[in-house]
Amino acid sequence: MNSPNPPMTADARPVDASLITYTNIIYALHALAVVIGLSTAHTIVGSFVGGLPSIVAVIMNYVRRSATRGTFLESHFRWQIRTFWFALLWSIAIVLVSAPFMLILIGFAFAWVGLVALGIWIAYRVIRGWLALKDRQPMYV
Repeated sequence: MNSPNPPMTADARPVDASLITYTNIIYALHALAVVIGLSTAHTIVGSFVGGLPSIVAVIMNYVRRSATRGTFLESHFRWQIRTFWFALLWSIAIVLVSAPFMLILIGFAFAWVGLVALGIWIAYRVIRGWLALKDRQPMYV
């Protein structure tokens, strides 16, 4: 039976401790965006894709991405980048699909349900990734 987190191979590069700290900071920035979304008038989605903490975090991902090649952190960087871009993609799709139905008011409910579900998905990805990093496990993608 295959586990979702394959074990590190013997030829995997050792991980620099500063890169682990850097990755923790990125997860903290994403978590901050989620908390801001929960505690203000913003939604989690709005805070995550449009807020400064997550935008800075995804830029940080791209800046140091090459330094993680061949380590378990490479999967975390891929996980974080994909979380950001898929959240943006799905939020646009939710708004585009629900917009025509807003004339008959059902679109507002559809948009709300979709954005709440997407917010839960974002929070799950941030928590799941950060816990795996704490355990020094790679992320499945």
